[in-house]
Amino acid sequence: MIIEGSSGLKAGELKAAAKLRYGMVGGGPGAFIGDVHRKAIALDGLAEIVAGCFSRSPENTLATGRALGLAPDRLYKTLEEMAGAEAKRTDKIDFAVIVTPNYDHYAAAKAFLSRGIPVVCEKPLCFEEAEARELVELARKNKLLFGVTYCYTGNPTIKQARELVKRGEIGEITFINAEYPQEWLLAPAEKQGSKQAEWRTDPKTAGKSNSVGDLGSHIENMISYVTGLKIKSICARLDRIGPGRVLDDNATIMLEYEGGAKGVYWTSQVAAGYDNGLRVRIFGTMGAIQWNEETCNYLELFRFGQPNVVLSRGKDPFYPHAQSFSRLPSGHPEGYFESMANVYKTYTGALVKQRNGEELTETDLDFPNGEDGINGVRFIGKCVESSDKGAIWVDF
Repeated sequence: MIIEGSSGLKAGELKAAAKLRYGMVGGGPGAFIGDVHRKAIALDGLAEIVAGCFSRSPENTLATGRALGLAPDRLYKTLEEMAGAEAKRTDKIDFAVIVTPNYDHYAAAKAFLSRGIPVVCEKPLCFEEAEARELVELARKNKLLFGVTYCYTGNPTIKQARELVKRGEIGEITFINAEYPQEWLLAPAEKQGSKQAEWRTDPKTAGKSNSVGDLGSHIENMISYVTGLKIKSICARLDRIGPGRVLDDNATIMLEYEGGAKGVYWTSQVAAGYDNGLRVRIFGTMGAIQWNEETCNYLELFRFGQPNVVLSRGKDPFYPHAQSFSRLPSGHPEGYFESMANVYKTYTGALVKQRNGEELTETDLDFPNGEDGINGVRFIGKCVESSDKGAIWVDF
């Protein structure tokens, strides 16, 4: 493997620039992902939270705002009020972060994008593909950077895997096997006080899919990012294993890609013994790559006729762009927070360059964007369509 000279922005390199200001919709008391976003953004000190509508309950928003040390006049009762008021301020937020349950994504993103405020939104982007396309067009029209937090692509080992594929290290891709099993819904958590389980298993708040929407969309984005392959057709079976559930908690998906490669994805929230088992295997004519999120500092590289290799982040030489996202020496694990922080490092770096009137490069834009959001929503919809029609093949 030939390693070229280092390039790209490293963690913390933008600290000399003025710190960006952001606001958050969602992420109030008891919320999981909102706190993850706040801590990830804070990791590089590139942006600070100054405003929020953290809950549908004004009291909860005030409590969260006080805990975060925010000014009372920047704590809002509704997301519409927040978008309208922030857009009029001379010190308005530089971007909005949306971390609500799925059903609020579309309205929240539209409220800020339509007022000229860039947005980073949790995935899946929204319920329907037409809504996703509307949001992306709105961002394009207003020349706004639009991010969608498929956070695992921020991992340096995933960026290295992408470089290996692009450079032909494993040859032409022939088959992909990816899975994302968890066990957290093996018990009826939605009936045991888990707020996240309640909204994820309810189509009014989660959308038309649970397991594919939550986990399968990560797989779709991961494979698309690493391989560049485009899906041609899908055959999916969505299962409802938990008693009384109306949305899927397990799914098996076969895929055909443009160019001839094939694939199989499996997602499950009822797989005993699995915590967060995202694993991808990419097979080519000359070798293969394997990656596991729970051991995400390592990337396995198999070359036909050669000894298998385990690449260690922080120890083994990575290609320059992938290396620029590595933060610690080998043996000091980097994981979920750092991966999310890398997404924000790239996004905020692009915002700064755009604000300064500089041209954005492909490297600057290496974060999951609105087009990725569209693809995720389309993937979910096609899986549901295939399953509802008896697990038949449908064109993508």
